[in-house]
Formats: sequence, structure tokens, C-alpha cells
Amino acid sequence: MKYYTSAMMSLILLALTACSSYQEGKQPIPNIVYNAVPEYFLGVGDEISIQVWKSPELSITLPVRPDGKISAPLVGDIMVAGKSASMLTADLTQKFSNYIRNPQVTVLVIDPVSATYLRRVRLTGAVVQPVSLNYHQGMTILDLVLEGGGLSDFANANKTKLYRTVGDKVEIYPIRLKDILDKGLLETNYHLAPSDILTVPERIF
Repeated sequence: MKYYTSAMMSLILLALTACSSYQEGKQPIPNIVYNAVPEYFLGVGDEISIQVWKSPELSITLPVRPDGKISAPLVGDIMVAGKSASMLTADLTQKFSNYIRNPQVTVLVIDPVSATYLRRVRLTGAVVQPVSLNYHQGMTILDLVLEGGGLSDFANANKTKLYRTVGDKVEIYPIRLKDILDKGLLETNYHLAPSDILTVPERIF
């Protein structure tokens, strides 16, 4: 009976310890899954190429204007912002068919400027220089901080937070930035994901 009670107490303590660790936010950050976007929707500034087979006079490369439109030969202004390449292909095919027989249209996104901006990673707070950078696969917390020139004299580095959008929620992960910089402890030097925001708070004096 005494052995049974001791074993039960050990299990209870183990369970409480596990719960406490989870509540303190020590759970590891999820691995980044680099899934391809199934369909890209055009935005202002994106550069697109419109190719019409056997009609070079209709084939053009141009950016999406600030009003979300482009101006194409024969058809004039057409709204493209918020449409995918396949949707725009269908629209142009229909419009060109009023002027040429069986148009074969191909739309390619040459430079997805709007997507690049949405995927930028940002560093804010008690740093030498807040930065907003184009995301590149393989970037880490340390890379981002070094791009910002390091910490200010008032940084509370081990209270740094990483804000990441996961699904329809924003998850917050604690980052031991002082340990990374001063001790070389890289447990929280996570790889960044598109649209991550790293915030370094100031010390309270």
C-alpha cells in the first residue's frame, strides 16, 4: 500500500510539472512547412506577361497599376487585382475573341511584387534599427537581429517575442535572445516563416 501511494504521488507530480511547463510557453515552436501556394492572386505592382499565340502585336509585359488595372491592346483597361493568372487568362480570351478567332492566351506572373511585400519579416522594438526584409527560406532569428544592427542599450533581450500567423490565429513564442547573442545558446534561434514579426521589449527601470 505504501509503495502504491508513493507511485501515485510521483505520477501526479510528473503530470503537474508537465502542465506547468506547457503553461509557461516552453513548448517547441512548430516546424515550418514550406507548402506551395495553390493559386496566386494578382496585386498592385505585380509584373505580368500576356502572350497571345500568333499575335505578337497583342503580346505585352506590364505592371499592374495602382488602380489594380492594366491596359491591354484592343480591349483597353481591365481590372486584374484580386484575380489569378488563370482567371485573367479566361477574361482576356473572352475579350480578344471579339477581335480574333480562337485566341490562345497565356498569362504569366513575372514579378509578384505584392506577394513579396506580404511575406516580409519584420524586427521592431529595442534594436539599433527596426527593419522590414524580404523573406528568404533559411533565415533565422539571429539573421534578422544582425540585419537590424543588434540590440539597443535598453533591450530586455530574453523577453523577446516572435509573432507568427498560424491558420487564422497569431501565435506568440518566447525567444531567449540574450542567450543567443551572449552565450551562443541557439535553442530559440528558430528559422523564420513568411510574415513573422520579432519584437524586443525595453527593460523597466
